[in-house]
Amino acid sequence: MPLAYFIHLAILVGIYMILALSLQLALGYAGLINLGHIAFFGIGAYTSALLTLSGVPFIVAFILAGVIAMFFGLLLSLATNRLKGDYLALATLAFTFVVYAVAINWNSLTNGPLGLPGIPKPALFGLEIHSNLSFLLLTVVVAVGSYFIIKKLVESPLGKVFEATRDNELAAKILGKDTAKIKNLALMASAFFAGIAGSLYAHYITYIDPSSFTMMQLIPILAIVIIGGLASLRGTVIATIILILLPEPLRFIGFPSSVVGPLRQIIYALVLLLILLIKPKGFFGKVELE
Repeated sequence: MPLAYFIHLAILVGIYMILALSLQLALGYAGLINLGHIAFFGIGAYTSALLTLSGVPFIVAFILAGVIAMFFGLLLSLATNRLKGDYLALATLAFTFVVYAVAINWNSLTNGPLGLPGIPKPALFGLEIHSNLSFLLLTVVVAVGSYFIIKKLVESPLGKVFEATRDNELAAKILGKDTAKIKNLALMASAFFAGIAGSLYAHYITYIDPSSFTMMQLIPILAIVIIGGLASLRGTVIATIILILLPEPLRFIGFPSSVVGPLRQIIYALVLLLILLIKPKGFFGKVELE
């Protein structure tokens, strides 16, 4: 049914929009090249799924998904605070592999490679959200709320310090700013929103496994941030809609599913290359990717 299909796409756009906005906060505004962002997404998904499967109410699990992801964001930030550029990227990438290894090997907790089936649909104030339309409304509320909270944050004095640290960390230190603390806060806030996006994803799909949170799943999110433009929330929103919807016509051409997946990755790569060649700062970027 076309309507059901469009609702499904809109839900995915909303979830990935939250995830991309959260990465924009760390990468675009604070200058932290975090390739471990998809791990926070996975931590949030597993946290929410495990808690609700144990009988914890959705709203509690949803909030804890963000809080637990934020805690791991703090740990990652403390471990990598003195690293910059390529070294930071490699260290955060290693974090993704560590989280993946834990998820696939800790069978008693995560059920290993078999994943977690039967994740319950959300229930708010006694009302169960079974239909995709009602889930779309929930996703829209969370996505819009996340956008305005992040917008308020980056426009605040703290957000200006994020940008100062990104542009010239030494100058920020000379002005008396604790840049280590600033990086911690940026990565924690970024991880929190990734965690709640993971919670929504888990309860929408109702099944997760370690393969849902690998480096391959980070590529589209990273492409969205770069194509939309660093330090541009508006660009991130537009790029999310474009990149999520762009490969969808492939489903109607008749290609087998084994071909559609790789073609999506090729399209993401080609679009990313074209944008970087034509508009190095992306659609609405304020800074260039170094």
